[in-house]
Amino acid sequence: MFELDRFIADCRAEASHAAVREVVARAVCEPDAILRALGEPTRAQIQTLHRSGDLTILNVIWAPRMVLLPHDHRMWAVIGIYTGREDNVFWRRVPDGVGARVEAAGARAISEKEAVSLGEQVIHSVINPIPRFTGAIHVYGGDFFGIPRSEWDPETLLEQPSDGERTMRRFEEANALYARSG
Repeated sequence: MFELDRFIADCRAEASHAAVREVVARAVCEPDAILRALGEPTRAQIQTLHRSGDLTILNVIWAPRMVLLPHDHRMWAVIGIYTGREDNVFWRRVPDGVGARVEAAGARAISEKEAVSLGEQVIHSVINPIPRFTGAIHVYGGDFFGIPRSEWDPETLLEQPSDGERTMRRFEEANALYARSG
């Protein structure tokens, strides 16, 4: 049975990225328990479940067909899917004289009951390719909202400072698009 307070305590008690991945993997192997605790996803959003200087836990809900542009975290992360699917495109920096540009370097689909680790240098974009909401627990090894991060322009692929308000607008735009389509 998934209990949010116990999950947070278990993540906080672990000293390593690998150990937190195991905590998340155990949790998402029972997706119905997470759905009972957090509710069925009905709108794109980022819910902060825990935030401290050394650990952030988010419930990230992706709208159907939602896309989030390339971005970094500058800290390790663990992503566990409890409903739906999240496709990740991984990017690498390439020098080009104009600015910090990225190019695609790989991809990975993460499905329900799966947990994956991302290193602190990873740059990725996220796509929910399915016609329903995807729910994911994201655990970060630091204060996710407390450090400057980067994102890359979707057309030019040039680096720019991450903007939390712009990111939240993308979630609201995805909600509006979903409302119009369904």
